[in-house]
Amino acid sequence: MEKPRIAVVSFPGNNCEVESIRAVKQSGMEVVFVKWNDPVDSLESVDGFFLPGGFSYEDRGRAGMVPARDPMMAHIIEQAAQGKVVIGNCNGAQVLVESGLIPLDRGLAMSLARNAVDGEAVGFLNEWVWITRTCARDRCATSDWEGVMHLPIAHGEGRFVTKDTDLIEELKKNDQLAFSYCDASRRVSDKPPLCPNGSLLGIAGICNPAGNVVALMPHPERTQEGLRYFLSIRKWIERRKKLLPPVPRTLSEEYPVAVAPKRSCEIFIDTIITNNEERTVEQAARRIASTISLKQLKYFAPGKDAVDSVLTHLSLFNPNKEIAYIRREGKLLRWNPDVKREESYTGNLLEGSVLLRIDEPDTGARQLGEGSVTGVCYVCSNIDEQKLYTREVLEVFANPHASQLLKMP
Repeated sequence: MEKPRIAVVSFPGNNCEVESIRAVKQSGMEVVFVKWNDPVDSLESVDGFFLPGGFSYEDRGRAGMVPARDPMMAHIIEQAAQGKVVIGNCNGAQVLVESGLIPLDRGLAMSLARNAVDGEAVGFLNEWVWITRTCARDRCATSDWEGVMHLPIAHGEGRFVTKDTDLIEELKKNDQLAFSYCDASRRVSDKPPLCPNGSLLGIAGICNPAGNVVALMPHPERTQEGLRYFLSIRKWIERRKKLLPPVPRTLSEEYPVAVAPKRSCEIFIDTIITNNEERTVEQAARRIASTISLKQLKYFAPGKDAVDSVLTHLSLFNPNKEIAYIRREGKLLRWNPDVKREESYTGNLLEGSVLLRIDEPDTGARQLGEGSVTGVCYVCSNIDEQKLYTREVLEVFANPHASQLLKMP
């Protein structure tokens, strides 16, 4: 029997290709290394795809958002519908969620959000965890093993979360909550230290309805302990597992965008040099709305009108690299960092449709005091509002399961 052929797909910024290739080979499969911009014609003969970890496109916008809208992913989505295996670990899992392949094959139904426990940010996590299979052994391409695995994690956005109140019950009923954080004796928990990132129900990995697509946040490819995970992929392909019929589900086409409340003091921070994240998010948006132009700004609304709490802290505002603007009662002023005062401004910084993304929880606001708000502003131009306010475009700027998107007055 010929060895199964797995395409390991590398997007700009990925950094786990080597260990992913090694794990695929050690499990008795053949590797086809593929870059994001390679022709897809040669991939028709592969049996599956592996999306490795790392920080594709530097996690610009949010982890997984940009590669999920890449032409290479459009091809992978088509191949998944034909039954080919698609496995994503860490950043690969984030891409699968952002693409909609996880959990329902289509549509943005959940998020892998920033790590947070009880409303507090816990930052980037680089440690070892235990996981166990919490689905049937033959449920998905990577579940054919027993016991527990002790695996490393290395992520800042690994918290499975959704605002769809019916989704989790649907995933439970369909046995798609495939892997969970646990202790060495398989006791599952959604509390730290066993589940260090705040993931809903302690979820570590989810499969799609058919079981051929799997997203997992820990890294089985980085340890021999995880070889069983890859051996399961090989066995699934060799058995040519019959796909389950897709679960019918209608996702809402609406994206809730409320009007932001007026605030007495708001701070907008622009960059002096080219903002690479802004350019990349604009590029992703142009795959949907080809004419859109974008300006990305950091946003602070200090609760007690304390401008100094933001503009005198280098971690929030660096005057060597950034320019700060202050809006008071609708009037925009420019901050002079040399003399530390506000000055008149006659430019067009906020000309266009302005959207504000506030992540949930807003962990950045806590250091500014009660009533404060932090976020990211997107000033959108060269696009009509009807097109801008479609779900497909708005999802470039925010995942509705992890953030709220507001229209700025």
